[in-house]
Amino acid sequence: MADARSAPESLPPAFLEFLQENGLDPMMYSMVDTIPRYIRLKPGMEPHIPEIQSELTCHLNKVSWLPDFYAIPPQVQIASSMAYQQGKIYGIDAASGAAVLALDVQPGEHVLDLCAAPGAKLCMLADMLGGRGSLTGVDVAKHRLAACRTMLQKYSLGDRCRLFVADGTSFSILPVNSSLGNGEGSTCHKDNGSTLSEWTSKRSWKDRQKSKKARMAGSPHLTSTSEPELIYYGKHSGLVGLRKCDAIRPSADDEAQTSGYDKVLVDAECTHDGSIKHIQKFEFWGWKTLDRRVLDAERTDDLLHLQLRLLTNGFKLLKTGGSLVYSTCR
Repeated sequence: MADARSAPESLPPAFLEFLQENGLDPMMYSMVDTIPRYIRLKPGMEPHIPEIQSELTCHLNKVSWLPDFYAIPPQVQIASSMAYQQGKIYGIDAASGAAVLALDVQPGEHVLDLCAAPGAKLCMLADMLGGRGSLTGVDVAKHRLAACRTMLQKYSLGDRCRLFVADGTSFSILPVNSSLGNGEGSTCHKDNGSTLSEWTSKRSWKDRQKSKKARMAGSPHLTSTSEPELIYYGKHSGLVGLRKCDAIRPSADDEAQTSGYDKVLVDAECTHDGSIKHIQKFEFWGWKTLDRRVLDAERTDDLLHLQLRLLTNGFKLLKTGGSLVYSTCR
């Protein structure tokens, strides 16, 4: 049982009580400075390891069970390094890498990441596809998904990707059906629906006004009834040349059984009370935020229902014989 007398002084009494009720030792939160952080080396960058080690002034310790993963001391900052800025390395938790590895993605498959932000898992998935197949990323927060888009472009991994701002519990767009390019199976009315040209970061006046209204409304999230918003698609994603109404066409009942995704990753939002590094952040964010985000029983119940709905919808989008990996800390 937890002993509050031996706990780090910074932890608030309410959280110590929470740990005690769950039989957790609060002393584990004093170990944050001994826990390594992890980076992933972009495939093909192995010859650059000596110069990366020199720049970071630390040794890269290879993680034997995670391809291209390396452990570095927790105090090392990578964001200002040339290796990071040039797209040779990126930070990613070992647990996230384990979830992606368990999915066993094969080149040419159609893969869905139903909770895609902040994007490191998308990069790893794109690498595993080997320039074939397709990758679809979904997240309800537009600003977080925009960060995913930036990562894919930075690491030149977005050619076969498409990103949708959408509610993962109701998202129903399947992998691209190539027959739509010929008009077969199209749900668009004749002469209705603009054709998608190659994606550009330059937005139309209409899109800018729409974003402005959303910001003024004060909410970056979609409601469950909102239409998915396509904010990025690569030139080999299968969308170039399609009409937009076909690109965002929801699936019909049971269509996913034959035309769904080969692999689905549901790395669902969690309470974070099992993450030592995350809990430590509340010392800077404010312990009242911890009460609201972690210790609130009503929020935890809501989160459990959200996780179940995400998992259920992930199975609905899975092709018969496909595989789904569900990952969460609690």
